[in-house]
Amino acid sequence: MITSRILAFFMSAVFFLTSSVLPVAPRPSSEERLAALSNEHVEEAPSDKEELLKTPYMEMVKEYAHDFGLDFRLVLALIKQESQFDPDVVSDRGALGLMQIMPPTGDEISEKLNLQNVRTPRRNVEVGIYYFAEILELFKGVSAENRLRLSLAAYYAGPSRIYDAQEIAAYMGENPNSWASVKSALPLLSKRFYSLHQAIWEGGRPKNGFFGGWRQTLAYVDNVMANYQEFQRTYN
Repeated sequence: MITSRILAFFMSAVFFLTSSVLPVAPRPSSEERLAALSNEHVEEAPSDKEELLKTPYMEMVKEYAHDFGLDFRLVLALIKQESQFDPDVVSDRGALGLMQIMPPTGDEISEKLNLQNVRTPRRNVEVGIYYFAEILELFKGVSAENRLRLSLAAYYAGPSRIYDAQEIAAYMGENPNSWASVKSALPLLSKRFYSLHQAIWEGGRPKNGFFGGWRQTLAYVDNVMANYQEFQRTYN
C-alpha cells in the first residue's frame, strides 16, 4: 500500500517537472492562421474557356458554324448540353456523338452533303450544325429570340411536336410564332387533354401523337440558352 502511494507520488512529480520544463508552442491567433492559409498555393480548376481552348473540336466548330451561318458560341452551347464535349456518348434513344444525332437523321443529311464516315466527331459536328441550320429555316420570319427558342425546342423534341403546339396556340387565340405561347401549349399535347385535341384535330389527337416530354423540352431550351449566354460572355 505504502509502496504504491510512493510510486504514484513519484510519477505525478515527474509529470509536473516535465510539463514545466518542456516548452509549449503558443497557439497561433486567428489572424496568423488566415495569413498562413492565404500564403498556401491553391491550384484553381481550369475555366470553361481554358478547357475549350484545349479541345480539338474548337476549330471544327468555328469552321462549320461559319459555313452554315451560325454563331459558333451557340453550337458550343448545344454541344455542352447534348454531350458535355464527349464524342463517344450514346443516348438511351440511340443518338450519337457530340451533337447527339439520331442515325436516320445522320444518314439522310450525310447523303445530302455526300459525306463518308459520319460517325467521326468532325462529321457529327458538321451534320449537327447543318441540321440545326435547317431547323432555323423552318421558323423563318419569326423574331430572332422566338426563332432561336422554337428551333432549340424542335432540335430536341422534333419539329413536328412544335408544329402541333403551334396549332394549339393558334386555336386558343395565341401567337403561334411566340415561344411564350408555344411553351404554354406544349403541356397540352399530353394525353389527358384529349377533349381539347378532339376540338382541334379531326382524329381526336395531335397530328404527331400525344407528347409527354414537354418538361424535358422546356428545360433543354433554358439550359442551352444559359450555356449560350455563358459562351457569349467568354467569347465576346
